[in-house]
Amino acid sequence: MTTKDFAPTCPIPIAQYPQVLLAHGGGGRLMHSLIDKLYAPTFDHLEAQHDGAVLPLGDARMAFTTDSYVVRPLFFPGGDIGQMAVHGTVNDLAMCGARPLYISTSLILEEGLPMETLWQVVQSMQSAAAAAGVHIVTGDTKVVDKGKGDGVFINTAGIGIIEHDLNIGPRSIRAGDAIILSGDIGRHGIAIMASREGLSFESDIESDLAPVADLVMNLLDAGIEVHCLRDLTRGGLATALVEIAQSSNLQLQIEEAAIQVREDVRGACEILGFDPMYVANEGRFVAIIAADDVQRALDLFHQHPLGCDATLLGRVTDQRTGRVTMTSLIGANRIVDMLSGEQLPRIC
Repeated sequence: MTTKDFAPTCPIPIAQYPQVLLAHGGGGRLMHSLIDKLYAPTFDHLEAQHDGAVLPLGDARMAFTTDSYVVRPLFFPGGDIGQMAVHGTVNDLAMCGARPLYISTSLILEEGLPMETLWQVVQSMQSAAAAAGVHIVTGDTKVVDKGKGDGVFINTAGIGIIEHDLNIGPRSIRAGDAIILSGDIGRHGIAIMASREGLSFESDIESDLAPVADLVMNLLDAGIEVHCLRDLTRGGLATALVEIAQSSNLQLQIEEAAIQVREDVRGACEILGFDPMYVANEGRFVAIIAADDVQRALDLFHQHPLGCDATLLGRVTDQRTGRVTMTSLIGANRIVDMLSGEQLPRIC
């Protein structure tokens, strides 16, 4: 008897392997199939389908998250891979309702990487950490053969402390809750694509890359009853909302008129054939809160630089469909679904 005899049957048919590998790590149905059928049944604490795990720590709770960053190009309008690695980790902790504290970082460097490039990335990470109020406390470096690493890949892990009694996640939302969108969408993905392909538009489009933890902490410190938070990274606004709806088995009803897209971003999406609702963001999130706290929450959003354009996007209904529906500008309703794959690979 061999170790193979003890191995369970893989839950994903072999015919789907090529499709899974082409999913580019986010945003689409294929990646969610990989998570639901392979990862979640195998590993602990993945059942919540959240941006991180919430774990007990004595009488307190902590949030723990990890992510990898493979963005191409390394430097883009509005940011770079180092800044993104820190801000992305901070934002994932914030989406768990945690105050970010510590980050680890591991860098995978391609042989021949200019030292000046590495210096810029490291300095950017430290500046981003200082701005977000977190500390980079441990790490690792590996070097791979030339042609195997595309410059720099970065893996991070983050730890944050939860200082409230709320259970923030999709399963905490309920009928009547309000959905708030923190700002305009689509800038990050378009900035990456324009930089990658050498495209130029009438105005420069910069990524919305930013740490949103301070804004989230303002909501929590003010006693806003926050039920769910989700950042709008890979797969954009549409995918984030569908994930929440499916996890909660409730219906989210949103208004297209409440979705802000800058004219230059909208124009770029039309030229490239993208739907802004599925384009990645790195400084935007949705907050689902108790109906009684809507106006107070919007006031707090509008007082913060990262939330000054926040809008009431919609409501959670009592229909247990696990769907997202949107009322268009002309008053028609349609279902918002996930894409089968990712519009823009290598954007984070």
